[in-house]
Amino acid sequence: MYPLNSRVAKPSSGSLTVHCISLGCPKNRVDTERMLASLGLFHPVDDAAQAEIVLVNTCGFIAPAIQESTRTILDTALRIRDVAPRPLLVVAGCLVSRFGSELRKALPEVDLWLKVREEPLLSEKISALLEKRIASLDAPGGRILSTTPSYAYLKIGEGCNHRCRFCAIPSIRGKLASTPVPALLDEARAILDQGVSELILVAQDLTSYGRDLGLRQGLETLLSGLNRLPGLRWLRLMYLYPAGLTPRLLRFLADLGPPLLPYFDLPLQHAHPEILAAMGRPFAQDPGRVVDRIRRHFPGACLRTSLIVGFPGERPGHFKALYDFVARVRFNHLGVFSFCPEPGTPAATMPGQVGIQTKTRRREKLMTLQTEISAEILAECRDQDMDVLVDRSSPEWPGLFEGRVWFQAPEADGSTYVSGEDVRPGMMVRARVQDTETYDLSALA
Repeated sequence: MYPLNSRVAKPSSGSLTVHCISLGCPKNRVDTERMLASLGLFHPVDDAAQAEIVLVNTCGFIAPAIQESTRTILDTALRIRDVAPRPLLVVAGCLVSRFGSELRKALPEVDLWLKVREEPLLSEKISALLEKRIASLDAPGGRILSTTPSYAYLKIGEGCNHRCRFCAIPSIRGKLASTPVPALLDEARAILDQGVSELILVAQDLTSYGRDLGLRQGLETLLSGLNRLPGLRWLRLMYLYPAGLTPRLLRFLADLGPPLLPYFDLPLQHAHPEILAAMGRPFAQDPGRVVDRIRRHFPGACLRTSLIVGFPGERPGHFKALYDFVARVRFNHLGVFSFCPEPGTPAATMPGQVGIQTKTRRREKLMTLQTEISAEILAECRDQDMDVLVDRSSPEWPGLFEGRVWFQAPEADGSTYVSGEDVRPGMMVRARVQDTETYDLSALA
């Protein structure tokens, strides 16, 4: 759950008061920021009961996200039920795209439902509901940034052309629809003009960028433009499909150099070719090949991946191959998820469904291994001087700040806790690592 950040300027009296909750992935957060910008001048409030408009942007990817989104809608509706006049409750996003008709019947408390493709109509719909015109806001890049002053996401496309058998995203967000390069460069400039140091590129698959626009090397074209923008200190790529990390692209990335970070987020999902083939993954061969390919071009690369245990048909031998793969590769960051049979996906009805206890046991075993690997990797950082991008001050300890070194992505990886004179959110400071834990660092500037 992402709260609205204080970078929104306090407008004049008479503007709308808005309470916003954004759930799910960074791509969803960008959608939220665009919806907020479309509202015009508004005053953000922390309490839903004090708002005129309450916006909940939902996630509907897997069962736990669906449960969180549904619970959030119910809790929010209960919070504002007895307020007079009652705020308008607007619910948008993936959950609505996936289960809109059922939600409308079950939750009559919601005033406005918006599927993902309908989100650009938010201002128009609310204007009709409020019976007044909402003034247009000349927001840089058409967004109200809700992240900390140090970083922002740049969503370069929507949808996905892959048809992984466990994934509901194509049915929710549709086919690949890349944003043209000039528009992305304009948006990036507007973000950097606000003092942001790090841009994080997100999409369902960055390596597919531009194919629907007829660009043969779309990602290369975009990165060439972004890498030259003034004020950009770090450029991070998230969601790189293994099949798209060709030797040509890796050579290009290595030649491009800073501010591009050697950070590779690879959604491998599994390591055994039989399970990968059953998943319908676009890269169903030995995933160790793409790892070796990356490390040949970037010997010190940071590798992050996500894995699924308990996919239908996963036998003990398949899991052992996955466990051995993780032990051999030694990922810097690893997320492990138990398979969820999502309704409407082919995997939900596949034979060989794995029991909950078996999935839980396999997940815990992998995460225990990863805690050991992570602690060992971070221990090597002790007594090193490193650049720390400061995100926020610590709410618990005056003078302590939370930030990240280059191999830590926000909201996904660990943090670096830093203290020192004149350290402020948004700054890049040089600090010496004093101590390390399983996922976090402590440093002194």
